[in-house]
Amino acid sequence: MKAMLCKQYGPAEVLVYEDIESRPLGKNEVRIAVRAGGVNFADRLAIKGQYQFKPDFPFSPGAEAAGDVTEIGARVNKVNVGDRVVWHGLFGGYAEEIIADESEVSPIFDSLDYETAAGMFLTYGTSYHGLVQRAEIQPGETLLVLAAAGGVGRALGARVIAAASSDEKLDLAKRFGAEMMINYSVEDIKQRTKELTNCKGVDVIYDPVGGELFEQSLRAIAPKGRMLEVGFASGEIPKMAVILVLLKSCQVVGVFYGQFRQLEPELKAQNVRDLVQMIADGKLNPLVSKTYPLEKAVDALNDILTRKVLSKVVLTTGRG
Repeated sequence: MKAMLCKQYGPAEVLVYEDIESRPLGKNEVRIAVRAGGVNFADRLAIKGQYQFKPDFPFSPGAEAAGDVTEIGARVNKVNVGDRVVWHGLFGGYAEEIIADESEVSPIFDSLDYETAAGMFLTYGTSYHGLVQRAEIQPGETLLVLAAAGGVGRALGARVIAAASSDEKLDLAKRFGAEMMINYSVEDIKQRTKELTNCKGVDVIYDPVGGELFEQSLRAIAPKGRMLEVGFASGEIPKMAVILVLLKSCQVVGVFYGQFRQLEPELKAQNVRDLVQMIADGKLNPLVSKTYPLEKAVDALNDILTRKVLSKVVLTTGRG
């Protein structure tokens, strides 16, 4: 089978497209013929050696994919050969085939296409875990989302303020459920948030950006609010002004989805089932903005880095 492999740390260009040997299944494992795989900012960190987990060389990046089950181990009982499934792991998604523990695999309904399934569950899974398990967000609360493009908060009953760097991105967020907008290229987050909330501030902040936006957003939080620190897409890990946490009586909460998947696989699986049901019910409408063939993974990664795409990017294997 073909796979994109990382044999040394560096920019996306270090990836090579090669044939690799498959291996026999373990008793609890599933073999998946991959149709599509999601591309994420964390993949860039893994290739550069900056991700929290560091697999041995060579490895294939990619933490999510969708495809068809072609073989199951002797003890597997949650999926069958022929099932359409989505997979979540840590590495291995940039390949034509994945061998995974059955705890990493969930069935998907027939009307959900492979590209959408492959590209939604890491992003939405992180958001859902952060908002439901970490922030315990309640209907009617106000949620500020940085680098906004999704609709999970709206689906959970929150009033969503989308914050992004361009009107084009905010228009996309509005399409997917955001009610209020902040363009932080030209507007001050704290001041605009005060205007939108009648000076109350926001109950929950979802921050995948870090950098200078972290403190700006923290200053916009309501008393007893919760700030979810999800990642550092800006490339800068912020230093926290602890006095703000004291004065606001608020919480700064880490959301490490990779660790959550490892430590609580059953809860993660339930979250995936919840998200699948939200899609089936029409509460979520994931958007894949662009697809690339597997061998063009370098282009996909660079387009994410240079912000040439607005929402999810997916690799396809050409199967089916």
